[in-house]
Amino acid sequence: MLFSKHTILDLQFKFPAGTSRGVLLHKPSSFLILEKDGITGIGECSTIPNLSIDPVDSYTERLDILCRQLSDGVDPTTIDLEGYPSIAFGLETALLDMASKGSKVLYPSSSFTKGITGIPINGLVWMGDKAFMQKQIKEKIVAGYHCIKLKIGANDFNTELEIIAAIRHEFTSADMEIRLDANGAFSPLDALDKLDRLSVYGIHSIEQPIRQHQLEAMAELCAKSPIPVVLDEELIGVKSSEKEVLLQKTMPAYIILKPSLLGGLRESEEWIRLANKYNIGWWITSALEANIGLNAIAQWTATLGSPMPQGLGTGQLYYNNIPSPLAIEQAKLYYRPENKWNLSSILT
Repeated sequence: MLFSKHTILDLQFKFPAGTSRGVLLHKPSSFLILEKDGITGIGECSTIPNLSIDPVDSYTERLDILCRQLSDGVDPTTIDLEGYPSIAFGLETALLDMASKGSKVLYPSSSFTKGITGIPINGLVWMGDKAFMQKQIKEKIVAGYHCIKLKIGANDFNTELEIIAAIRHEFTSADMEIRLDANGAFSPLDALDKLDRLSVYGIHSIEQPIRQHQLEAMAELCAKSPIPVVLDEELIGVKSSEKEVLLQKTMPAYIILKPSLLGGLRESEEWIRLANKYNIGWWITSALEANIGLNAIAQWTATLGSPMPQGLGTGQLYYNNIPSPLAIEQAKLYYRPENKWNLSSILT
């Protein structure tokens, strides 16, 4: 008989994590725990305030219902979790962990899970004042990153241009790839002008320059922008029947896939299939999960074989993250089997 429950961990940021949507100091994550015949499988249900579409008011109740359904023997594949993408991801990965006998090695044949190869990642630079952002950039350079992602849109635009110009003064495009993430901060009225001003600095790409659900304006930006445009938030909450239409209409240069926000690994694979069909690039990004969710995403990402730097460097954000075999070394994410999991914070 399968026993199911859920618990919560309030993750504490090491610094104020600023985006154009506000500043995060802490972020709760829920963990779905499945137990059967002495085997425990764990999946993480991670949401981001003001971004995830999962209803806040009914979230705990939906987890309660799911646990009752599973404990009552309901087939997990028949459970409808539409509108709760993070719970769908948590259930999918908890079942994968059960299938791996609770080892947290979800893809045992992967050279990544054997500790042989690492996944190239970008260095994430959070919003803050100029000094804080410059400090982060220097740390990423010292740590060996050749691809950095800057969150922009909260500061004065001219100040952000100065920060980017300083990077380019020291590093060419061949030496340092710069990705930008505006999190929808620009207005459709001034976005193209700002993209033109940014383009002189050899920018690799810019994520979500304007807020989602402005498809005509986004399609125009994708067509006219001198910087390749990436869809991120635009994918959240899109129904299966509308995915291909969205890509056809906008034709972005890239899409970013965050399984916790999109409904899981299989849903993300469908986005990849469609992107490949239209010659749209893609990469994977974690969505502020603790190490349980990050581990599942990283192991899955490793099986995809993408040579691009991925957005999987968020595991070091929290004071109280779950100790795990995940480690960042020389701008790559590794799974070190010799390092053990410590699950006491969610299992006791």
